[in-house]
Order: sequence, then C-alpha cells, then structure tokens
Amino acid sequence: MRPARGRTRSRARRRAMPHRAGIIDYLEAGLRGTALRQSLIANNVANLDTPGFRRSDTMFEKVLADAIEDGELANLDENEAWVFTPGTSPVNEAGNDVSLDAEIGEMVKTGALYKTYVRLLGRMYRQLDMAIREDVR
Repeated sequence: MRPARGRTRSRARRRAMPHRAGIIDYLEAGLRGTALRQSLIANNVANLDTPGFRRSDTMFEKVLADAIEDGELANLDENEAWVFTPGTSPVNEAGNDVSLDAEIGEMVKTGALYKTYVRLLGRMYRQLDMAIREDVR
C-alpha cells in the first residue's frame, strides 16, 4: 500500500524542520527534557563514589522558554545541547561534586514535572479526540 499523498516525509525530518509550534509540541519537548534530566540524575547517582566525577544537568527549561518566546520548535530537538556540567560545584570527600540529597530532591521535583506534562498532554489529546468525534457527526 502506498502512503497517502503529501505524507511521505519521515517523522525525523519533519521534527528537524523549524515550524510554528503548538502546545502539544511544547508539552512533548517538556517530556523529553524531564526524561533527559532523570537519566542524568541516574548517571550522577551511579557515579556517587567515582573520584573526579562531575555531575551533569540539563537546562531544558531555558531552551523550552526560549522556544516558546520565539514560537519555534527547531532548537528543542537537539538534546545534547541541553546538557551541561556545572563548573563551580564544591567537591565532597569522595572527590566529586555529587550530593545524594540534592540528586534525590531533583529526582522528586523532575518526576512531579514529568507527571504534570503527561497529564496536560493527556488532556490535550482527549480534547482533540472529542473535537474529531464531534466533527464526524
């Protein structure tokens, strides 16, 4: 079966193209950003006792806020650009800058933010579903 006309572009290519972003795009970007932060937190905790290890974090909130202000989504698809290593964190007795208490606090906060994005995205999809069903009638 052939794809419908006008729908031959791959999803990856469509995402790489700049476009006016909608609320669903921003919520999905927020999900990717919080998932990235949880992954970085897990890596930080895994290296809690590694001498010389420097913790990593993400600044996806700033990237997301800038994208919302610009109305463009293109810069939200470059997750690697969101990651940074704080340069002035104090080193602990293990010889690194990872604080288990701080990482757990960030994990809880990020988990709550992820749930918020999921709930909002669910509402948006339900509204779209209702609108489609009404239009079909």
